[in-house]
Amino acid sequence: MRFGVLGPLAVWTSDGEPVRIPETKVRALLADLLAHRGRAVSADRLVEDLWGEDPPGSPSGTLRAKVSQLRRALGDRDLVVHQAPGYVLRDADVDADRFEELTRRARGAGDARVRADLLAEALDLWRGPAFADFADEEFARPEARRLEEARLTALEELAECRLDLGEPADVGALVAEHPLRERLRAAHIRALYRAGRQSEALASYEDIRTLLRDELGLDPGPELTALHQAILRQDPALAPRRPRSNLPAPLTELIGRDDAVRAVRRLLDGGRLVTLTGTGGVGKTRLALEAAARSAEAFPGGAWLVELAPLDGCAETLAEAVAAVLGVRDVPDPGGRPLLDRVVEALRGAPALLVLDNCEHLVEPVAELAAALLRAAPDLRILATSQEPLSVAGELRWPVPPLEPDNAARLFAARAHAAAPHAALDADAVAAICRRLDGIPLALELAATRLRVLNVRDLADRLDDRFRLLTGANRAAPPRQRTLRAMIDWSWEPLTEAERTVLRRLAVHADGCALDTAEQVCSGDGVRPDEVLDLLGRLVERSLVVPGEDGTRYRLLESVAAYGLERLAEAGETDRVRARHLARFVALAERADPLLRGGDQRAWLARLDAESADLRAALDTAVRTGDAESALRLVNALGWYWFLRGRLGEARRSFTRALETAGDAPEAVRATALAWRAAMALLILDGADPDPFEQVDAALARLEAAGDPAALAWARWFLGRGQLGFGDSERGLVLIELALADFEELGDRWGIAAALSVRAELRTYRTDLEAIERDGRRAMELFRELGDRWGELQVTFVLGERAEVAGDYAGAARLRTAGLRIAEELGLWSEMSGLLARLGRIALLTGDLDRSRDLHQRAKQIAAERSHQRGEEFAEVGLALVARRQGRLDDAERHLTAWIDWCRQWEGDGGLAFILAELGFIAELRGDAERALAFHTEGLVHAERTGDRRAYALACEGLAGAHSLAGDHERAARLLAEAHAARAAVGAPLPDAERGDVDRIARRVRAALGPDALTTAEPASTGT
Repeated sequence: MRFGVLGPLAVWTSDGEPVRIPETKVRALLADLLAHRGRAVSADRLVEDLWGEDPPGSPSGTLRAKVSQLRRALGDRDLVVHQAPGYVLRDADVDADRFEELTRRARGAGDARVRADLLAEALDLWRGPAFADFADEEFARPEARRLEEARLTALEELAECRLDLGEPADVGALVAEHPLRERLRAAHIRALYRAGRQSEALASYEDIRTLLRDELGLDPGPELTALHQAILRQDPALAPRRPRSNLPAPLTELIGRDDAVRAVRRLLDGGRLVTLTGTGGVGKTRLALEAAARSAEAFPGGAWLVELAPLDGCAETLAEAVAAVLGVRDVPDPGGRPLLDRVVEALRGAPALLVLDNCEHLVEPVAELAAALLRAAPDLRILATSQEPLSVAGELRWPVPPLEPDNAARLFAARAHAAAPHAALDADAVAAICRRLDGIPLALELAATRLRVLNVRDLADRLDDRFRLLTGANRAAPPRQRTLRAMIDWSWEPLTEAERTVLRRLAVHADGCALDTAEQVCSGDGVRPDEVLDLLGRLVERSLVVPGEDGTRYRLLESVAAYGLERLAEAGETDRVRARHLARFVALAERADPLLRGGDQRAWLARLDAESADLRAALDTAVRTGDAESALRLVNALGWYWFLRGRLGEARRSFTRALETAGDAPEAVRATALAWRAAMALLILDGADPDPFEQVDAALARLEAAGDPAALAWARWFLGRGQLGFGDSERGLVLIELALADFEELGDRWGIAAALSVRAELRTYRTDLEAIERDGRRAMELFRELGDRWGELQVTFVLGERAEVAGDYAGAARLRTAGLRIAEELGLWSEMSGLLARLGRIALLTGDLDRSRDLHQRAKQIAAERSHQRGEEFAEVGLALVARRQGRLDDAERHLTAWIDWCRQWEGDGGLAFILAELGFIAELRGDAERALAFHTEGLVHAERTGDRRAYALACEGLAGAHSLAGDHERAARLLAEAHAARAAVGAPLPDAERGDVDRIARRVRAALGPDALTTAEPASTGT
């Protein structure tokens, strides 16, 4: 776990994932412990820091609760430990400590370049003022001030190092903020003088001299005074040391590459040949020049740039180019020595750096030259840039990546400001531009210049026509860098015909592809499948194809893909290759479908996740070309995948598109798609489908007529499962029983397990605990034999519900936690939502209301993000239960009323009965007997329709509360007795954790009728 205080308080896992610390007081507690890290903070001090003059009723108990919340959020109890007289944050990895370690190392470094790099790395850790969100708190103020002073000192030291290295140091803004810091002012004055601004340097000295005299009654110190005198006599010592070099001065700031520069310089320290590779326009040259400039001091023999892009020739021609840069005269040597030998002689005697830029079109002769120079000049280092490596012994390769999104946006904004200073930059549009241009610096710079004539949103919208749009940026740039098309043309021209064929065919893939897919889609017409791998390897070497991290997938940057599609059209191959792509992905989906039910489930879910964009592209092709059979086969094979991933909206849209495709398809295929479409409508229930139940009936009728028993069994099961929780459980149970019989006849063990699992869940509405246990255990055995983790997960839902009903909360929590692990393992977000909400329910019943609220909120967010309204409703009703137990009745009512209309339309009697009961209890707690009676009376009607005795008992208990509040205690007593009898009849008495409402009502009844009132009461008749 890592902690950040150099800016707003932040916590990350060791992998860099942010950790949310809920609630302001818990965050303040963590900030307090971090401000005193390594030392115990007394409980009294923490209470005072957190609550000031308004402490809670039980300060020590409340503090312990906050500590417990903090430990849960951090996921490690050992981080926050009790140590008399209070608490301490132990072994914390804090950015402030890392900052101070780096600055200590910098001060001990003898080399100015190393010192500057360490200081820059340390200062990069700062995200804002120290303890930014607790700046006004007394407990943080001393540590924040100390860290801010350390930061200022580091900034002063970094400015001095850069000036010593002959680099610019812009500290004007800091001087304006801290005008009396003499060391900082000295750096500012030196920087101004070295930039040729002598009068401004002298004015800056006069400014601080006046300020010191007027505000502090002091004169400038001896160092500042000596600097002033040196400027007056124009002391040559003030001039920066300039290494021998022909490196061009940068015209713009290098953005987002600080880590890359450090990495390249480390490679140069350890290797003699470093090659920066990457696609055209990614910034290889700019990075190489920056790294060379920052390393130049280490090369007394000089740092020399040799630009190879204009050249076309052999090793001798390259030697001439190097000789020209080094000043070696290209004239006949009296001794007959070759030019290359004279170049070597010029490079001997002192360490030198040679930057060979743009080697890709001359890779073989450059490799030959580099090898010869390195052998003959032992102190030489070569830094090369190329779209493919030189493949010379000892070569260290460093692929230059595109810019990360934040840095890409920074670069675009900087170039946009230069091109169009008054252009408004919408953050979303900028992010879209950076994403679609793949974070390639040259493409971003070309795009930024268009803001002279377009606003940023129009620019983002026009990127589909990027090659016409991104032109004519910089007349001083080489021709290959003036347009986006020219940039890619430069990479296309050297390719063989076979390489061009594979590259343009790869462009039909929406988001890359696996090797087996590339072999099928890219082969044919002169390219054999067994040749594709070698051709892909050559394209990867040339930085035109990007390999995945695991080496199993290949993709194109978006601009290269757009270029490839144009080349595909020029070759007249578009329709043929897209048809091949469609056939490939239909076959892949149909192969994956059965493998999603068994031991290979996780691997095939991951495979289909990776192929999602191309599966959508394949459907687009089928719809556009009117290939109804391919469209329907594709969506039918993907239905189960979409369901597992909770992508119900995408599934419904896809089935609708496929069913509307003009063209012939077998009736069984079309009927299966109709059943899937009906199931998705049933699961979503958002009002877009006016009568999903009618769709269910129609789809089943079509499937029966089609005569496909396996498809019919599947549809009965899935559609029956989709009707869980609609009040009329008999409708779903009939379909499940039919499906179970079908699966048994077919010998389908997975289907049998799935049907048993759903039947067990349906039986929870009858509270048949023995039958639930029997079906659930048998289903679990079958799913485990088959290796189906999703199936195991479904059974944990059912058995967890059974454990909760029986009051076994520890058992329910174990089952649900195990299920959550499976859901996380498989990436099943809808199931994660349901399990988080159910774990929230257990936290509620065991009294941990803060944890319950957090779990329900997470569940609601996950469900909402995936348009899973049933999951969202379930989670928000849980939030209502938490709010009521915390006494926040208005919040509880708001949560419930948000869903009551939806429940009336879709959820059915079960969900409606529960919400009405909760609203009734809220009214009773407010003392509104009339409103409570109305809610509970309506709730009873819906509870009786469910056939669920527990729902009926809850309605009776609610009515008892309403009548007792109205003064009819005898009826209340009879209703409580009726509820008790209903629960006893199904062997599910009310657990202690759920007795709060009943106990409150019972106390009211006993207070009115005497202590024995409930023991003698007869069950009520609720018919009136």
